[in-house]
Amino acid sequence: MKPSERLQSLDALRGFDMLFIMGFASLVVAVCGLWPNAVTDSIASQMGHASWDGFTHHDTIFPLFLFIAGVSFPFSLSKQRSLGLSTGTIYAKIVRRALTLVLLGVVYNGLFKLDFENLRIASVLGRIGLAWGIAAVLYLNFGVKARIAIAAAILVGYGLLSALVAAPDVAGAGPLTREGCLAGYVDRLLLPGKLYGKTFDPEGLLSTVPAVVTAMLGMFTGEFVRRQDLSGGRKASWMIAAAVALLVAGLAFNGVVPVNKSLWSSTFVCVVAAYSLAMFALFYYLIDVRGWRRWTLFFRVVGLNSITIYLAQRIVGFGRISDFFLGGVASKCPEALAAVVNSAGYVAVCWLFLYFLYRKNVFLKV
Repeated sequence: MKPSERLQSLDALRGFDMLFIMGFASLVVAVCGLWPNAVTDSIASQMGHASWDGFTHHDTIFPLFLFIAGVSFPFSLSKQRSLGLSTGTIYAKIVRRALTLVLLGVVYNGLFKLDFENLRIASVLGRIGLAWGIAAVLYLNFGVKARIAIAAAILVGYGLLSALVAAPDVAGAGPLTREGCLAGYVDRLLLPGKLYGKTFDPEGLLSTVPAVVTAMLGMFTGEFVRRQDLSGGRKASWMIAAAVALLVAGLAFNGVVPVNKSLWSSTFVCVVAAYSLAMFALFYYLIDVRGWRRWTLFFRVVGLNSITIYLAQRIVGFGRISDFFLGGVASKCPEALAAVVNSAGYVAVCWLFLYFLYRKNVFLKV
């Protein structure tokens, strides 16, 4: 593939990722409820976040999205430069995109309710904007070796801070607890607006710093895929090897700094990067290397309008639309089967909405 060519695997993987917050996770739980046993209970438990330390599949959704945003940046930058955009213009686009995502995050949190006393400023979209924006600026200003050193320094430094420094305003609480973590203290001290957890925000200020590394790892991957001296199969193999190395690193230090999404711990960065790399390697090999693309439409429809569906679910009553068409059927079903019908209906309505936009070539680009 050409260095500037769009990776169709990215759109498909982004769609696969977003599907889980488009009702598919609830559908999995509902289907598992039809045959309750130890296996299905274990699968269903993966469709929710870990309460604190630990790791579930649902904890991969956010960092995978950020990782994908990182992978796409070297391709986007190459295209912008081929169009003759100046460095100043590229910087302006990065800043504009980052600030737009921060603003959309505040909108998602209820800006238009005008209840500023209870408005949460931190958000998922805000973290994506800030982490991706900082990583993009680093990409423009430093070479690969320097950025590797920066990423390593962030992970080691943040890991040490997390493990050794407790919040000074909470007596007796350990540094790796919800009450005593330094990230929570920084949020209470500096983060404006309402905190998600009253004393702690999972998308807070300090924990955004290691999220920058998640975006940087995506950019390293994008750079690697753009290389012309390796075949697609070799690239996929090297990405799997890197995923194994990151997984080993994350698990090796789990006893010192636990894998924790809320803190976006250094070990969490490594473990979710391993998952993200492995999933991208799989999609890249199947779609961009082998050319097996017919099956991807279902996912690409979602992936090409991922932010649209994220915001739309906050605004549009997809559940009410599903209930209008399938509520009668669900009411005639046993409770467990009704949950499957309702969940499947929600996913279907969301997907058909996105398919309509896809057919009309309407895409929200930030």
